[in-house]
Amino acid sequence: MHHPFSTRRQFLGLLAGGTAVATLGGAEDARASTRTKARIVIIGAGAGGTALANRLVRRLEGAQITLIDPRIQHFYQPGLTLVAAGLKPASYVTSPTRDWLPRGISLIAEKAAAIDPVAKTVSTDSGQSLDYDFLVVAPGLVLDHDAIEGFSLDMVGTKGIGALYAGPEYAAKTWQAASQFTQVGGLGVFTRPATEMKCAGAPLKHTFLIDDIARRAGNSGKTKIHYAAPQGALFSVPIVAEKVRMLFDERGIASHSHHTLKAIDAEAKRATFATAEGTTQIDYDYLHVIPPQRAPEVIRQSGLSWADKWTDQGWVECDKHSLRHLRYPEIWALGDVAGVPKGKTAASVKWQVPVVEDGLVSAIEGKVPTETYNGYTSCPMITQVGRAMLVEFDYDNNLLPSFPGLIAPLEELWISWLMKEVALKATYNAMLRGRA
Repeated sequence: MHHPFSTRRQFLGLLAGGTAVATLGGAEDARASTRTKARIVIIGAGAGGTALANRLVRRLEGAQITLIDPRIQHFYQPGLTLVAAGLKPASYVTSPTRDWLPRGISLIAEKAAAIDPVAKTVSTDSGQSLDYDFLVVAPGLVLDHDAIEGFSLDMVGTKGIGALYAGPEYAAKTWQAASQFTQVGGLGVFTRPATEMKCAGAPLKHTFLIDDIARRAGNSGKTKIHYAAPQGALFSVPIVAEKVRMLFDERGIASHSHHTLKAIDAEAKRATFATAEGTTQIDYDYLHVIPPQRAPEVIRQSGLSWADKWTDQGWVECDKHSLRHLRYPEIWALGDVAGVPKGKTAASVKWQVPVVEDGLVSAIEGKVPTETYNGYTSCPMITQVGRAMLVEFDYDNNLLPSFPGLIAPLEELWISWLMKEVALKATYNAMLRGRA
């Protein structure tokens, strides 16, 4: 297959350029820092909270910045699909949380137990209470495994069950079950939830990868792949959905729309789906479970959620362009928990963090913020080992290619695979450091 980079040197030149883009921020560091005694609390030390803390430390002199998160390990979540396909070890996606945090902040290694947006306080599990002038909520989301009747995480890796979203250990166990399926064959059933979810392309990536690995093992004749999803389209962007449909047709992958996974019988290897007509059952030899996803309970209990949207999920009520809370102007939402139409990916966080930084620093300085978030999100849609489509789009489903003329967004390219497999982690790490 022709690709636009005829030499290794050309590709390495692009990666160098991409790294340069990823590490831009030197100019920002030269800006005069703002002196303040503001008390800033950030809930969550994932991609968003960590990247923001690093940027704020450089922008604000004298601020009291506190990060609240009990996680000892930081997870590089874009790598989970690679672990679940046997392409990377679990260790590829883990690192100590503290290694990414800047000097000059306080880390409270506990969960946030309560937020009082009127009194402007956050309480932790141990009963510690913190006053804040500004609050950023970036706790990520919760996987509601209990919503799938008959399922529990201890099943992952056994009885033909995978669940890569649950973390590095479970992604590795998912590969144990999936690899047996690629070698033995049978019926593979791949699912996604009805709720909003992190990286909506991941269910498709896992489907494509496991199908491809079975083909490479010479077992395509012994396997049948079914993709069952609650949505009416295979992807939220119509032109991408049509491309995925064409690829499914080419590879003989059957798709079932308006199918919501409700229960599994692990002994019988049978999955039950809710459909418009009632319920239907599909037998499987391999089943990939992605549960409903919701905001952490502390967000909902604190009254920060939308009252008229996503009421079953609890995402934070905020302006989709500024990410500022609509009722509490000293609060911003960042990352997965933000109640915006798109943006539950690491690529979205990369573009959201400067917006929250600008909003918060502008509030301290008494200025009008100028940065806005347009809904940018990116999905390196892996379609086979060594090939991917680099799909980037905004709130309005406009395609926003970062490398126009070089990387065609709807072509399965080697270069797009390398962007995912090689360059993306360096960009992500630069983002964590506040340099992207």
